[in-house]
Amino acid sequence: MPLSRPMPEVAVGVEELRIRDAAAIYRTFYFTKSKRGILILHACVKKTQNAPPHEIALARKRLKEMRDEEQQIDHRT
Repeated sequence: MPLSRPMPEVAVGVEELRIRDAAAIYRTFYFTKSKRGILILHACVKKTQNAPPHEIALARKRLKEMRDEEQQIDHRT
């Protein structure tokens, strides 16, 4: 599997990056379709083959918060 892959379970445009070191494997969810650049939504230790539902829910929540914040900034300018 590639180190980075789409995560449509979270949202369109979200990807998962897997990083391995001597201690563990980590997964990071990030969003690239933002005006502000790459948004890191969530990072955790990879313990299962599939991303647990609570990790996906947290990434969705944070993406929504960041998008809402972007819209507020856009309305002010």
